[in-house]
Amino acid sequence: MKAVVALSRAEAPARLDGLLLLLLAALAALGALATNIILPSFPRMAGDLGTSVKDLSATLASFFIAFALGQLLVGPLSDRFGRRWLVLGGLAVFVVGSVICAVSGSLSQLIVGRTVQALGVCATSVLSRAIARDLFDGEALARALALIMVAMAAAPGFSPLLGGALGELTGWRATFWLLALLAVALAVLYATRLGETHAANRRSAVSPVAVAGTYVQLLGDRRFIAPAVSVSCVIGSLYMFFAMAPAILMAGFGFSALGLALFFASTVFVVFGAGFLAPRWARRKGQTYVARAGIAIALAGAVALWAGQHNVYAFAVAMTVFLLGMGLLNPLGTAIALQPFGHQAGAASALLGFLQMGCAALSIAVAAALPLTVYAAFCTVLTVNLVCALIAFTGPDMRGA
Repeated sequence: MKAVVALSRAEAPARLDGLLLLLLAALAALGALATNIILPSFPRMAGDLGTSVKDLSATLASFFIAFALGQLLVGPLSDRFGRRWLVLGGLAVFVVGSVICAVSGSLSQLIVGRTVQALGVCATSVLSRAIARDLFDGEALARALALIMVAMAAAPGFSPLLGGALGELTGWRATFWLLALLAVALAVLYATRLGETHAANRRSAVSPVAVAGTYVQLLGDRRFIAPAVSVSCVIGSLYMFFAMAPAILMAGFGFSALGLALFFASTVFVVFGAGFLAPRWARRKGQTYVARAGIAIALAGAVALWAGQHNVYAFAVAMTVFLLGMGLLNPLGTAIALQPFGHQAGAASALLGFLQMGCAALSIAVAAALPLTVYAAFCTVLTVNLVCALIAFTGPDMRGA
């Protein structure tokens, strides 16, 4: 058996490796999986912990806040000290948080566990993209990010189905034990399959002033901020859909809990297909062209949703169009945003993740505050987000992307 050789930037694979891509996709998907997998178990969790389903929403809020803020620290630290130990350390912290959740006897303990989970798993989400940037360039980077983005979009779709089935068979605590086991398996695979990818001669100094300066520089660089804002508006809209889907589909269209989970799962195939189409189309037309086409397609879906309020089939078709456009933009826009910043891939990936989570939180808050029906509020915020995405991506001259 051949010995496993740690990869470095100088030893980056000349072509895409299937196992490596699956590893990066799994690292990216773990956070998204942990976010939604517990939703079907909320009623049972509320009964066991002596709280209400409404109060359990605090576990989601704590997760999102810790996840968003943690990324801003992980990215620059990985640019200074490398990816390997931050990924392994993040997985270890995630396991600890999962165990805390599994043995929680109160809502406050569960919130602590979810916060610890998020602080750990934010590292794998950020660094999966940074590692891809370490290893690949150009078309190969776009193809690698396509699979990573598909995995991140697929996990929220399948996780409620998995969590609901597991909760019914073994109870909600088993969900957290499963997450812990998955993290351990990923840590073993990562440690044996992939070495340090951020070479020592590419590392940058880290200090509060240097970190702040890096983020200010990225925010002021149109090569980063234009595609990053576009991707964040679209991904933020996707998370808004997941948050509002129970009210839209169950209260509005009469879906059952199983029907809701199946609808989520069905969205994965659209995103999966678009994610694999994107780099192939970009090979002929260019990344910028296809990314802009993705935004335009997603916007067409958002406009069509206005006609789907009272017809579930029209709603499903419009959402399919939106997801198709999102699946085209996400990997290409991410690749365009990260491509010029090889020496700062960790910070750039972290800031991109923060912008995405921030846009998701803002979209959900604005939709909830609008004096409209749930459906109308969703359509309004979705349409505005996609118009902003199109303006942001079209404004700067990115013909060289």
